[in-house]
Amino acid sequence: MTIGAISLLVTVITVAAFVLFGALKASQTATNLEDYMVNRNQIGRWMATATVVASAMGAWILFSPPEAGSLFGGITAILGYCIGSAVAVFLFVFIGPRLRTIMPTGHSLNEYVRHRFGGPMYWLTEIVMVFYMFIYLAAELTAIAKVLELVADVPLAMTAIAVMIAVFVYTTYGGLRVTILTDALQFVIILPLLLVCAIATIAALGGFGNAIQPIVDNAPELLSFGNIDGIRFGLTLTIAIVAAELFNQGNWQRVYACRDNQVVRQSFLGSSLIILPMVFISGLLGLMAVQFELIGDTAFFGLLQEINIAGWVIIGVLILALALVMSSLDTLLNGIASVFTIDLIKFMPTGGNVLRMARILTVLVGIPAVMIAAQGFSVLYLFFIADLICAALLVPIIVSLYNAKQSANNALWSSATGIVAGLLFFPKADFSPLFAIPGGGDLLHSFGAALLVSTAITLIWGALASAKSTTVFDYQSLDMIKPYGEKREPQEPALH
Repeated sequence: MTIGAISLLVTVITVAAFVLFGALKASQTATNLEDYMVNRNQIGRWMATATVVASAMGAWILFSPPEAGSLFGGITAILGYCIGSAVAVFLFVFIGPRLRTIMPTGHSLNEYVRHRFGGPMYWLTEIVMVFYMFIYLAAELTAIAKVLELVADVPLAMTAIAVMIAVFVYTTYGGLRVTILTDALQFVIILPLLLVCAIATIAALGGFGNAIQPIVDNAPELLSFGNIDGIRFGLTLTIAIVAAELFNQGNWQRVYACRDNQVVRQSFLGSSLIILPMVFISGLLGLMAVQFELIGDTAFFGLLQEINIAGWVIIGVLILALALVMSSLDTLLNGIASVFTIDLIKFMPTGGNVLRMARILTVLVGIPAVMIAAQGFSVLYLFFIADLICAALLVPIIVSLYNAKQSANNALWSSATGIVAGLLFFPKADFSPLFAIPGGGDLLHSFGAALLVSTAITLIWGALASAKSTTVFDYQSLDMIKPYGEKREPQEPALH
């Protein structure tokens, strides 16, 4: 059998194994709406760490960090990806317990914003969350479709459809509870496979010294910590990733799934420490591909082909990619459905009807994601589009968790102004300027403007308002939120 045929066979077996495991777990116990969306206070430290890492580490780590290292700045760009990915998870060590404390029976960030601010800020937050997770979903499908296209010449659309259907089988039935269980299995597979594939690749290059020496000789700037382009890109990635992960509902679902606040702190801290070297290893493999003039998001896979790596390594990478993508897809599908469920309950207060609709939504979300994945767009650029908007909302949302005097107008207008400021400098898909202005097309300018403008308005407006206003939000009012499945009366932001 050719390597392509073997790859297809391994793909079918791997996907079928994950589906069978998920379906069996889903069939063991009945699932209500609360379990489907939150699985509240059910998991301990090990399981929480496993699901956070598995859901965060999608197939993008085989594409985006190598692209960052080979195309956008070398070692400093890779470190930016590492720091951004780790800090994004580490942030939940603080804000996770905070939201659990002030809203113990809550479910999601957008639900908190609805009760905290209501109106336009709620809808803006919900749109941002859905937009980011949808782009993430499409990017993950794009990544795995590209893997099969490179390895076995499978059309992008065929892979995207097959993988999405497989994830649908257990996600739409078992919800978050089963997603977490499959994450644990995928976590056990992902870590050793990544290490084995990396070691095998470096060994095929003649060892670490031989793998790096061509870069030292021909492109030493890629290994320099003084590489300005790499530093700037690294800073951009740090802002982008940290901001975006605040709006990943999968993170908030896991915050509430943890047994208590201590488990939240321990699991997200441990996950950040595991994620950092994983991203670094992936980026380093992309950097090594530069010696063969391979750059971009397929640098790692081009490297495997260039050095004629052993077939078993290709199979290992394929299984790794499938485990990575499926661990993210189920999280994203369930997360998007969870975001919409807050609105569904307003119109469909019966738990069973909402659960049925949530399952339908899970399927509907996947259809346009498959269509986008079939186009094969750059995975990294897809993320940047969503990350920019998230960067503008980052500080206003975090401040609202601690500053009871922050108003809805403050949060809304600081966020909206930040988005506009960032878009002025945002690049096109070919990274040429979107607008012909000084500094246009520069990602650091774009993300920096979005973050700094929104931060400045939030803090200055907040300081001025605090000196004049006596209106204070009552965080204790968030205690009144009821679990899914119970009818809730509409609430306006509570002030006193």
